[in-house]
Amino acid sequence: MASNVLFSASKFFNILRSLQHEGNNEPYIFEEVIQILNVNGDRIAAVNMCCGNPPIFICEKAVSKISEPDNKQMTEMPNCADIDFDADSEDAEDDVSMLKTELEPQPLTVMEARQLLSWYTLSQNPNLSAVDNKHPLNPLWVRCDMSDPAGTTWFGAETVCVGNKVSGIKLYSVTCKGSTVDKTSLITLDEFKQEHKKRHHPSSMAVKGNARFNLFGSTVVENTMIESQSSVTVDFKWSHVESILETPPLSSTATLTLADGLRTGETEWMEPLESMSAVSLTKAYLEEFQSTAKTLQTEKAAESTKLKCETDTPIFNSLLGRGDLDFVEQLWVRMRKSVTSYQDIGDCLKLVLDALRYGDIKPWIHRDSNSSLSKLILQSYHQQIDHVSLTGVTPVHMLLEMGLDKMRKDYINYLIGEQLTTLNHLCYYLSTEVDLQEQVIRLRKLHHLLEIIVTCSTFLGLPYDRLFLLTQSCLQHYKTYPHNEQHEFKLQIKPALISHFYQKEHPVAWGVEVSSGQGLREVRTSLQLTDRPLVDHVIFETDYPNETLNGDSEGPAFFSTMVFCSLINFT
Repeated sequence: MASNVLFSASKFFNILRSLQHEGNNEPYIFEEVIQILNVNGDRIAAVNMCCGNPPIFICEKAVSKISEPDNKQMTEMPNCADIDFDADSEDAEDDVSMLKTELEPQPLTVMEARQLLSWYTLSQNPNLSAVDNKHPLNPLWVRCDMSDPAGTTWFGAETVCVGNKVSGIKLYSVTCKGSTVDKTSLITLDEFKQEHKKRHHPSSMAVKGNARFNLFGSTVVENTMIESQSSVTVDFKWSHVESILETPPLSSTATLTLADGLRTGETEWMEPLESMSAVSLTKAYLEEFQSTAKTLQTEKAAESTKLKCETDTPIFNSLLGRGDLDFVEQLWVRMRKSVTSYQDIGDCLKLVLDALRYGDIKPWIHRDSNSSLSKLILQSYHQQIDHVSLTGVTPVHMLLEMGLDKMRKDYINYLIGEQLTTLNHLCYYLSTEVDLQEQVIRLRKLHHLLEIIVTCSTFLGLPYDRLFLLTQSCLQHYKTYPHNEQHEFKLQIKPALISHFYQKEHPVAWGVEVSSGQGLREVRTSLQLTDRPLVDHVIFETDYPNETLNGDSEGPAFFSTMVFCSLINFT
């Protein structure tokens, strides 16, 4: 019997070692019913509570593949024997729902999971010569079906090493409960501490709290209350927890997590906002320009203000609005809100080039303008204009250059005006020495930065020193990394700066952790209360009707997840 167990442990170890060394991310089917995956720990929320994001093995129920009747599509499911595919069946709708459910990750039984953990633990014991375990394995995590009284959803194991030698194993169990709005049914802090004491009998314990809030701010612009179109996540950590679900104290450390910022549409073409055609609008602008040429310097500021109010959102109108739009910028604003086709762009630019060539207009432009049209305007001052063939992609490129030029000036005006950076720090983003595609990419990075800054300054009211630090962090990041609106920028702040936001909100996650021991011998017991389940392979029951999910209940509902840890020493 013992030899059979050791043989199975050795076989399991060899498979895991092979997957680890090969770096194979494809699912491996073990004994026909178990699927082994090689992934990063941060992909699994419950696992991330324990071991962060190192590579881990995940074991779950293997799924078989069945073919659709036309053999054009493959569907994965663990067991199709009891599903009725008859379209006329009154249960057909339930069958479809069942199929969708079956495609989710599937757990093993608690007994099967214990067997895998036993093999893993035996294979890592250096005192067993029957297993060639010279190299420690990545952590192992097994999905469980909650079939035991504790409601176990995961079992986990990871090696404890001194150098390259395994000295022990940490075993984890994750138990979950369905959501409830009844706060009295939650475990108390004293009961939670007792759970840790019963398992580890520590002489002393450390208790730490953590919480996450989604902040939604608002501000007043021109006597109008405007709600933030984006959310900002703030993570709190603190010591000396006194009760479950307590509000983070002002002594906490708080970190803002910023990804998507305020959406403005600035870099995207929208549906036409003008009833007049682009060509008619351009003609009217040129005629107006000619008739007011003598008083242009007094008219341009008023006209610029009128244009920006028509085209920008109130927030960006108040923050980015400039009263010094030159001829090309004003032309771009008109074309941006009226062109509907490639032909429109070419026709509008032809009207402008003809007016320049015949001396009908003498527009002013900013000295540092870089667009092709700006350069042609400079040439017109000397009655000599290069021939431009408005064919191919030339008109589109010219229009794009006009827009990029204006946006660069808008962003410079705000960032430097607010003393958040200098021109030297913006050189990478403002360079016109790279091709148009790269210019667009760099300006999108700057736009993303600005969205985040505007959200933090306007809606959260963060002070200058935090905004300056965030700006420098974003600028430095995007000099190296590609544009990614899902990237999370983090900023340390004092909780008092945002207390008026989070103290009146419910957390989306609240947790407490009790720990004892030090270094490799440290063990922890954790509790997480979340508005969504941290486990995706089981279906949870709730103790309240569905209609309370919309927020009309007496309070938020929380799913409960507990993680227990035990330490096995080999030496």
